Order: sequence, then structure tokens, then C-alpha cells
Amino acid sequence: MNMIIDMIKQGIAKVILDDFLWRSALAGIALALASGPLGCFVVWRRMAYFGDATAHAAILGVALSLAFSISVFIGVMVAALAMAFMILSLSGRMFAVDTLLGVAAHGALALGLVAITFIPGVRVDLSAYLFGDILAVGRIDLLVICMGSALVLLVLWLRWERLLLLTLNVDLAAARGVDTRRESMILVGILAVLVAVAIKIVGALLITAMLIIPAAAARPISRTPEWMAGVAVTAAVIAVVGGLSASFYWDTPTGPSIVVVASVLFAAATLLTIRRPKPKH
Repeated sequence: MNMIIDMIKQGIAKVILDDFLWRSALAGIALALASGPLGCFVVWRRMAYFGDATAHAAILGVALSLAFSISVFIGVMVAALAMAFMILSLSGRMFAVDTLLGVAAHGALALGLVAITFIPGVRVDLSAYLFGDILAVGRIDLLVICMGSALVLLVLWLRWERLLLLTLNVDLAAARGVDTRRESMILVGILAVLVAVAIKIVGALLITAMLIIPAAAARPISRTPEWMAGVAVTAAVIAVVGGLSASFYWDTPTGPSIVVVASVLFAAATLLTIRRPKPKH
């Protein structure tokens, strides 16, 4: 009888274990599908610091959501959008862009961390928001992540040619009738959406890494923008699966493990490019 009870317990534990692992994997893959092509634009347009500032604003969004008892997703998205549009409107007016981004990124992060301590009766694990906690993704979280990633992919699919033309040459895009300001706002808008859905997985400090590293790994081995986006998605998916596996078997932090695997892929792609023989003329 005891043996049967033990077998039932083990079976239930396995189902629960498989359930949360599947949710984590699906959430990570959904993020990878969106971060791959969006990260290409971040790399092409040299928006790494812009993405950093938007991601750091996520902590301020967490503070707002806790203070007003609203969804963390909504709070983070509002803060990320406000940061993105503020930087977009102030860039080049009073300060150099890199100075403005540095002040905005570190100021928003520090303000968010300080603001959380003033919220009465709230004790939160900040490491989960800073570095992510993909293993704690629930069914509602998974649904929100999938919907957010799907929205990013849909917008990129609909605006791909306009965004690509804007990235290649702003003057040419304007000459062809592209509203450059509107397209820039759309790009930063979907970047804010991705930040909001990614904070649960890799955290505010690692979101930009998931945008940049897979795209940077894909760049040296890609011949077309579309090919680069596809390779970036593949690299991001491998990073998610590899990071989850490493975290499960070696008990390492999951978010950082995902970024480490992505970094290894970047190093491999770089070495492959360096060792590739140059064509003879």
C-alpha cells in the first residue's frame, strides 16, 4: 500500500514538474520569437542604450503597479512607454543622446528601487524583477507573454518594409512617403511591450541582452535582413532551451543562464566568421 502511495506521489510530482517546465519553456520561446526580429532593429539602429533605458524603467513600473495595486504588466508597460517617448522627444534638443540615455536609465532604475521601499506593507523579492524568474511563470503569465509577443510580431510583419527603409536611410524613407516619426514611435512602442512581457522571464537588467546578443550573433552569418531575423530567432530559442536546461541540472539562476548561452552562441558565431577563409580575387 505504501509503495502504491509513493508511486502516486512521484507521478503527481512529475506531472507538476513537467507542467511548470513546459510553461517556462513556452514562455521563453514566445519571448525569443519576438525578441529575435525586434533585436535586429535594435542592433541595426544602434539602440542598445535606448533599450537599456526602457528596460530599467521597468523597475519604476513595478513600483507603480505595487503602489496602485494594478497588474505588474500594465505598470511596467506604462513606465516603459513613458520612458521611450520621453527619450524620443528630448533626443538631440538639450543633451547628447548617450548622456540623456545614461541619465534616464540609471535615474529610472534608482528611482524605482527607492520608491518600492516607501510602499507600506509591501515586501517583494527584487531579484525576481531584476534578473527574472521564468520558473515561476503561471498560466495567466504565459497567456500575457504569448499575447504580447504575438502583438510585437504582428506589428513587425505589417511594418517590416517601412521600418527597414527607415533604418537604412531616414531621408530616403521620408522621400518615399514614410512618416518617419510615426514609425519610430511604433518601434519604441513595441519595444516597451516586449519589455513588459520579458521582465517575468529575464528581468529588467537582462532584457536588453536578450534583444541584442541573439541578433548580434546572427549578424555576421546572415546575408539578408530577413535571414538575420530568422537566425536571431533560432539563436534566442536555443538560448532559452539551453539556459533552462542548465538551470534545471546545475541549479543556476535561470535568467542569467539564458543570457550566458546566448553569449556562447555569439562567441561561436564571431569565431566562425574570423576563421572563415577570405575569398580569393
